Amino acid sequence: MKALVCSWLAVFLSTHMLTGVETMVGLVVSMAAGTAIAVLFWWSSYASKVLEPYMVVLNALPKVALGPIFYIWLGDRYSIYGMAVAISIIVTIMMIEAGFREIGKTKLKVMESFGATKLQMLRMVLLPASVPNLIAALKVNVGLTLVGVIMGEFLSSKAGLGYLIIYGGQVFQMDMVMVSIAMLAVLSILLYGIVTVIGRFAMKRNHLEG
Repeated sequence: MKALVCSWLAVFLSTHMLTGVETMVGLVVSMAAGTAIAVLFWWSSYASKVLEPYMVVLNALPKVALGPIFYIWLGDRYSIYGMAVAISIIVTIMMIEAGFREIGKTKLKVMESFGATKLQMLRMVLLPASVPNLIAALKVNVGLTLVGVIMGEFLSSKAGLGYLIIYGGQVFQMDMVMVSIAMLAVLSILLYGIVTVIGRFAMKRNHLEG
């Protein structure tokens, strides 16, 4: 009995860790890519006009419908990351863009009149002023990325908490399903706590540098 409990505990801990790692990777990729796209939209009005309609369409699509496409393009392993990024990247773009728009154009024009380049304006004004928006996007995206990972595990994975939930339902092992859901709740709390600590550190550092 003890050996059985230990083996079950090992399985749940390993799947818990796997889902957590997948969520963190998806979160980092979505934040980095979303910030880069938001910067591109600010840098080039042409890119903004061309690409923003596609962003609107992507945001309107039910992300679970993209699962088979990601599975074909990326395979069963990386399709999970594709789902995680797809479900959270739009939020990052919108919130970083909102942070850029909050900065007065007068301040940027004054910098431009003194010969500041776009890169200097971005590095010295736009990005530091957008730190609160970046942290807010990070907090929102923790939950969204976790949802994307679980959706990806539902569709294609043979490991992770999402897989255990689906498998447990298929074989009518509701104890496995309930334990997996409970561990998913614990994981979401842990990830949100980590992001909150990172956010406080970033805000404190940004305030000191400002």
